[in-house]
Formats: sequence, C-alpha cells, structure tokens
Amino acid sequence: MRIAISVEDNNGFDSVVSHHFGRCRYFVLADVEGEEVQEIQVIENPFFAGHEPGMVPEFIHNQGANVMISGGMGRKAIGFFQQYGIKPATGGSGTVQVVLNKYLGGGMTLAEPCRESIKHAHGGGHHD
Repeated sequence: MRIAISVEDNNGFDSVVSHHFGRCRYFVLADVEGEEVQEIQVIENPFFAGHEPGMVPEFIHNQGANVMISGGMGRKAIGFFQQYGIKPATGGSGTVQVVLNKYLGGGMTLAEPCRESIKHAHGGGHHD
C-alpha cells in the first residue's frame, strides 16, 4: 500500500503535515506492508503555486497512492480521490511519523470536508 501525505517541509518522517493538501509544498509517499513502513520519499507538489480542480488528485493517483492523508480537504477533492480509488483521510496533524502511526493503528477516519469548504460553500474547490 502507498500512502500519500501532504506536508509543509522536506524532512522525511519529521515533516509537518499540511492542512491544505492542494497548496502544500511537498508530499510524502510511504510504502507500507502490513503495518510497517518500508520506505518513504518526499516529492515536490508541482501544483503548489496553483491548479485546476482535479489536478492534484490525478497527480497523486499517478504516484500510485492508495490513501491520501491531509489536515483538511473539500468535497470536490474527496470525490476526485474516490473516483481514482484512493481513500482520502483527513484530520492529520503533527509529523508524518505521528500521522502514519495513527492511520496504521486505525486512529484516523475517512475524509470529511473541511470546515472552510462547508462554511463558505466552496465545495472544496480551493483544496483540490
């Protein structure tokens, strides 16, 4: 299984999880077997400066991810990930290590639209 995590910096397991996945600077890709992380890599988000709806989910799909973890995510983004067969999970905070342990231990739920998306009726457009 490959888990993608939106992050603010390039510090491997110590990278800080980003709240807005579409506007994060980097993604961590963690290859997991069972409940054990085999390898991680940090890649730049080519859409950091801007993107159209669906571009980031397609990019994550092309990286072979099965799961996308972020602090928050809008409805549109959740839908795009689900169309690609990627399980979106939100509520991630802290470091990559903390979030991976939480997810692999069953402590994270599948994605719910972030408050900004609901409050402003964005439908998630600014998060995908």
